[in-house]
Amino acid sequence: MANVIKLKKGLDINLKGKAAATISATTASKTYGLVPDAFWGMKPKVVVKEGDVVKAGDALFVDKKHPEMKFVSPVSGKVTLVERGDRRKVLSVQVEADAQQQYVDFGKKQVDSLNAEQVKSALLESGMFAFFIQRPYAVVANPDDTPKAIFISAFSDMPLAADVNVVLKGREQEFQTGIDALGKLAKVYVGVNPGSILAGTKNATVTEFRGKCPAGDVGVQINHVDPINKGEIVWTIAAEEVAMIGRMLTTGKADFTRTIAVAGSEVKQPQYKTVLIGAKIGDIVAGNINTDKKVRLIDGNPLTGQQTSTEDFLLAHSTEVTAIPEGDDANELFGWISPRLNEFSVSRSYFSWLMPKKKEYTLDARVKGGHRHMIFSGEYDSVFPMDIYPEQLVKAVIAGDIDRMEALGIYEVAPEDFAVAEFVDSSKVELQRIVREGLDMLRKENE
Repeated sequence: MANVIKLKKGLDINLKGKAAATISATTASKTYGLVPDAFWGMKPKVVVKEGDVVKAGDALFVDKKHPEMKFVSPVSGKVTLVERGDRRKVLSVQVEADAQQQYVDFGKKQVDSLNAEQVKSALLESGMFAFFIQRPYAVVANPDDTPKAIFISAFSDMPLAADVNVVLKGREQEFQTGIDALGKLAKVYVGVNPGSILAGTKNATVTEFRGKCPAGDVGVQINHVDPINKGEIVWTIAAEEVAMIGRMLTTGKADFTRTIAVAGSEVKQPQYKTVLIGAKIGDIVAGNINTDKKVRLIDGNPLTGQQTSTEDFLLAHSTEVTAIPEGDDANELFGWISPRLNEFSVSRSYFSWLMPKKKEYTLDARVKGGHRHMIFSGEYDSVFPMDIYPEQLVKAVIAGDIDRMEALGIYEVAPEDFAVAEFVDSSKVELQRIVREGLDMLRKENE
């Protein structure tokens, strides 16, 4: 029986367009692109050149500081472009896919017979290690570190997020194999929600979280299970990525196929799609987006994802592609004095609070108000289920006060932990961006 933790703070945002529990294959893209910016905190060194032929699992770039950490091609084919931006920053490495895919053979492994170094070596060689995110700083993990624990959140309750029960149905053994491997590296914690198909996971400490969003946020789970103190390091990784590790160890192939939710009010048929990392967004949503209004495409969920386009590539950690109205062409009759029965509000400013709690809303991408001075109103704290003072921490980051940032718990947080607080913020402060800047500032100071 899993331990149970009940959270009182949070906010569920019920948006229209949840993906139906049906899975279909995506049309294969002609070209795939691996984007270094998906791996925050890493400085890429490209190890291929245009015209090179690669197999799925061959390195496209490595980390300059840790060249043993490889970032590998999701497909076999010919390298067609090393895309660079300002100051020669690597934007993507693109590969034209073969009709018949070929894979690097990393060798099948018996996890029970492996030690920690052998597991780490297999993960580094296959490119799977790149999926680990380190806290503090919320950056790609350092392979030289020894974490005190590895945390996996086996559910997400962000609006329109993919359901892990759908994504990993029938793949429970792959997930368990991945857990067995990670257990060689550190103590493993798995957070689940009620009814999770992963509640029976072995060789890990399983905790059931009950409560509103962001109960599925791994930072919230760390804070309640085993908080991070200064000088400590933990690694996090997503549930499906654990299953991908298990698949690689079992088959000897680095298969980066994942199941994502294509969701949102502007998606004609919200559903799940099997797709390779690095696929063209346009191929994923082809023919499935409403064209009667301007649409915002998001790589990820509406709270933590980033704006994308049909010409961009699916980022490595993405579990959703969502589409919501842009909203810049909206005309509201009577403006602010209208009853707004179809508008979601945290307060009772709109009459929508009289509607059933399960009512689905169509929200657009408008901020609905200009930037204002930040005030201490308690808004953040009401939806922030961590033992941290979020308003004070954000103000310390804005002030650049490193000592106060440390005292207020910045080592425990990542930008996505503030997503719901950012949503309810009446001052329209970009909390996730500010926290990211604070973490980067602290990391630079401590290097």
